Amino acid sequence: MNRGGSVPKASEHVDFNAFMEGVKRRNPAQPEFVQAVEEVAEDIFDFIQDKEEYHRWQILRRIAEPDRVVSFRVCWEDDNHNIRVQRGWRVQNNNAIGPYKGGIRFHPSVTESVLKFLAFEQTFKNALTGLPMGGGKGGANFNPKGKSDAEIMRFCQSYMTELYRHIGANIDVPAGDIGVGAREIGYMFGQYKRITNSFEGVLTGKGLEYGGSLIRTEATGYGAVYFLENMLKTRGQELAGKRAVISGSGNVATHAAEKVVQLGGKVLTLSDSEGFVHDPDGIDQEKIDWVKAHKTKRRGRISQYADEFKSATFHAGKRPWGVECDVALPCATQNELLADDARALVKNGCIAVSEGANMPTDLEGAHVFRDAQILYAPGKAANAGGVAVSGLEMSQNSARISWKEAELQQLLRDIMDGIHGRCLTYGRRDGSDYVDYVRGANIAGFKKVADAMLAFGVV
Repeated sequence: MNRGGSVPKASEHVDFNAFMEGVKRRNPAQPEFVQAVEEVAEDIFDFIQDKEEYHRWQILRRIAEPDRVVSFRVCWEDDNHNIRVQRGWRVQNNNAIGPYKGGIRFHPSVTESVLKFLAFEQTFKNALTGLPMGGGKGGANFNPKGKSDAEIMRFCQSYMTELYRHIGANIDVPAGDIGVGAREIGYMFGQYKRITNSFEGVLTGKGLEYGGSLIRTEATGYGAVYFLENMLKTRGQELAGKRAVISGSGNVATHAAEKVVQLGGKVLTLSDSEGFVHDPDGIDQEKIDWVKAHKTKRRGRISQYADEFKSATFHAGKRPWGVECDVALPCATQNELLADDARALVKNGCIAVSEGANMPTDLEGAHVFRDAQILYAPGKAANAGGVAVSGLEMSQNSARISWKEAELQQLLRDIMDGIHGRCLTYGRRDGSDYVDYVRGANIAGFKKVADAMLAFGVV
């Protein structure tokens, strides 16, 4: 097939092991990125085994090489007039189906490897939504904890002073992520507007006063629960009456808890970097509202939940995966659920896992879930609700309109249903009723991006 220019000649297919050796060689000391590529490649190599075009045009190799990685110095002044220096990045992985889209993360754990893994995952996640968005991610090794509002404002302004030249409403549209909420988005949008003298939808997660969208805050957590609900329906079950363990206590975790409660489930745990709280009486809406205020306004620790609510116990330095449950939602950070944790969940009767965070389960843990054939939704499918509503915010900004909450809630439901349907299409193996949601998500996301790349030729 001629696609505008010379067509690559058929060559000997590179097998999975050789492909991964090449990824490791080209990306030394980047374990998170290598892990993300391996998790996808395991399924893609099986899918493309008899599809010559994908091999000939080196599609997976090209997706696994970011379009560009921008690194820059971020200088700022703290309240004691000390000059501080951090490192910032923007990884623009692939824009085959639309402008780069993905969050900005401020956390001391941020490295180029972490951001490359997130941008790679984001490419497939965005494709699964059905919206025209490519994959990107950015951030800095800046820790907002303990910083004053003035310090955070100065850092955000300095970060955007470097970033602004690489983004735009039709180029790359960042959003929030860990350490970047409405406050940080506001400071960065203000600086972008100040530098460019342009008011455009260059960031999502904005305040409603200046172009933000309703339900964006709730979307990731709600979407993860909607996906969980869809998985349970395939086995004739519902969320009502189910016990849920949830990790994290930020935006995604609290809204996932909220939706579980709304649908009749019982939330037993929340966590942060210091440990987790277990409340056998259930974390109801009143308690969730307390956690939201405690985390966003008082900037407190989850351990204080056990001081406020005597039914709960705090477990320092531990994660909640040993608590008996029916369903689990890891909503904190990458690689928080390891192989032994996965085995404990399966042993204790957990029947479904829906990832609210990005790659929270390590590769061995994911294999445990898949081998046990429990319902297991990877983050690229389950937590796509947030970026889906970000995409809807982009549409509203382009049209200079705002949709009503009921419309957006229905669109979020429809998008999550659509993602679930795409996972079913590619996740069923011949002769089996089991749905491998990891396989389904990887192949469905890959196929959309890959087919667009084939249309463009070698670019």
